[in-house]
Amino acid sequence: MKRIHLVLCSILLMISWVSAEEINRVGSTTASFLEIGMGSAPSAMGEAYVAMSGNLSSIYWNPAGVAYLEKSAFSMMYQPWMVDISTVFASSAIVLPTIGTMAVSITQVDYGEMLVTNLENQDGTGEFFTASDFAVGLSYARKIANWFSFGATAKMINSKIWHESASAFAMDLGVIVKTQFFAPQGQKGKGLDIGMSISNYGTQMQYDGIDLVQPIDISLDETGNYGDVIGQFRTQAWELPLMFRIGLAYSPIQSNWQTLTLAVDALHPNNNAESINIGGEYALRVANKGKFYLRGGYKTLFLKESQFGLTGGGGVELFMMGNKTVIIDYAFKEAGLLGRTHAYTLGLTF
Repeated sequence: MKRIHLVLCSILLMISWVSAEEINRVGSTTASFLEIGMGSAPSAMGEAYVAMSGNLSSIYWNPAGVAYLEKSAFSMMYQPWMVDISTVFASSAIVLPTIGTMAVSITQVDYGEMLVTNLENQDGTGEFFTASDFAVGLSYARKIANWFSFGATAKMINSKIWHESASAFAMDLGVIVKTQFFAPQGQKGKGLDIGMSISNYGTQMQYDGIDLVQPIDISLDETGNYGDVIGQFRTQAWELPLMFRIGLAYSPIQSNWQTLTLAVDALHPNNNAESINIGGEYALRVANKGKFYLRGGYKTLFLKESQFGLTGGGGVELFMMGNKTVIIDYAFKEAGLLGRTHAYTLGLTF
């Protein structure tokens, strides 16, 4: 009974959290590409993934999750985003017995070519400029016990718009606790999982570049002064999109050939109101062949005027010779007026 009371209190805490008075700072952070969810499996589950483990995509959601990888792995996701923006997320992890799991990840966002315009040439000057975002992270995760793990990611972030660029350094930290709540025979690691993470805790970003250097006449009405003093515009420094997540995951159905996992996450960002993500995953195992997955969820419950909503997708994990597996995942997200986005992931374990 105490276990049930504890879980009910956690759920009520999440609901009261997101129902509190809204004081948000929309548009007050930079490097918004860090808020794009990475990995097809998490995206299909409504991005409720902070308490999930054993998947390489956990590097983005909660680095503690990669501590439960059984084998070394590689994964690459391609996600055509809105208005012809393309996103690529690649990651690789090496499992080191008695040491932990080391992983590296790369995120790249390409905004394509755009026309250069000014007041005199609002249809374009004939020139084009590009913009891109990039982040590279190094992660370490370890199981202190079979029911507890921690993880951390250090990452460098860079954003570039034409001749201007900005850089920052950030950390992601997370833990996962695998409890015995609702577990068969009270076994730890077989019951309710609790995950917590904080993402993008780091320095501010400030753009700089040659286009900010301009000749300045500090006194137009006076003669004899220097008319072309070299001056430089100083841009404002902006915070990164800090995100705190706490979530629960539980598998009410667990057997040798099928598993049903349900998950819920509560989100507290520094640039928006709180919200909740929910999701589920059904896995069907075929002996000596592989696993088939069906996933669904809902993103940003209780967030007013959210453009997101239903998510879904599926995947397959094929068992190969030499104890290797090939993983193919797909996901879609509803994004309101912006349409539907898709994510494709190809992975390998070895």
